[in-house]
Amino acid sequence: MNRVNRYLFSSFLSTFASLFATLFLIVSIVFFIQIARITSYIDISFFELLKLYLFMLPQILLFTIPIGFFVALAMSFFRLSRENESIVIFTLGYNPKDIAKFFLKISTILSITLLFIALVAMPTAMNLNNNFVAYKKTKLSLNIKPSEFGQKFGEWMVFIDKQNIDENLSKYENIVLYNHNKDNERFITASSGDITNENARLNLILKDGYIYDIKDNKWNVSKYDFLTIRSNIKDDSSDNFSIYNYWKQASSDPKVAKNLTIYCLIALFPLASTLFALSFGIVTYRYEKGMVYIGIFAVLSAYFTAILLLSKHPFYGIPLVFVVTFLLSQVAFINKVVKKY
Repeated sequence: MNRVNRYLFSSFLSTFASLFATLFLIVSIVFFIQIARITSYIDISFFELLKLYLFMLPQILLFTIPIGFFVALAMSFFRLSRENESIVIFTLGYNPKDIAKFFLKISTILSITLLFIALVAMPTAMNLNNNFVAYKKTKLSLNIKPSEFGQKFGEWMVFIDKQNIDENLSKYENIVLYNHNKDNERFITASSGDITNENARLNLILKDGYIYDIKDNKWNVSKYDFLTIRSNIKDDSSDNFSIYNYWKQASSDPKVAKNLTIYCLIALFPLASTLFALSFGIVTYRYEKGMVYIGIFAVLSAYFTAILLLSKHPFYGIPLVFVVTFLLSQVAFINKVVKKY
């Protein structure tokens, strides 16, 4: 790496670091919100919360690094153009093609790394995440909290008025359950109740209450002393996970095919967009001061729109979007940079 390349890389790196940190924080908050939804039906500790976050870390990196790389590369060269440093570099005889080759090498290494994250790390992390949640479901009781609406036990909506700490008393008091289907509605009330876990089956044991059946505007009321409502928990954990077998499903499973297209094309985005970033960043500032923002937005919009449109067809969608984007970036770079400088 010669002196000019070192200077250009350090300028890019400082811009990328600040931009990536911001994107990483925003996306992490979004994923933490998703994790928080899990705590509505299972209990997890703080360290288990961090474990779930680590399982989602490959996704966070995949969605933040490519965008951060593209925007930072364009903005770092735009700053150099604004301060006339890029003009000085070219005046001293440094060829724009040398800059392109240097950053294409960096983006190639980055895209290969991101492909590993997309094709290996992410499926593995998602499988570990699913196994962890399935395990917690089978080992812990439901996280039903007093005085909160919208909680569920299987197909039943549940409301409890009070939760006892004393182990000698029933865990819950004043319980109301509601279930509705196309044929009838059913209310169940109970003065107290407990939740037990027997071989991955959660049992809600109710005491001293009433059952209200409503059908065709007719009410049927019955009293009970003890009532058990069972909810089977499906164990979705898998000890025989194979990355090859997972991606092999892309030919038959639309969801896997969509994931393959989205993840691969996002991973390839740094390589596909490097010349676009240089084309928008290396400008004559007096005449093209606003082009960088329009160009960044246009490329991001077009690329991710193409991903969504072809997400169900990975076997021709991935090479088509990548090759077309890369060729268009070459055309833009030759016409906007090479011919001028």
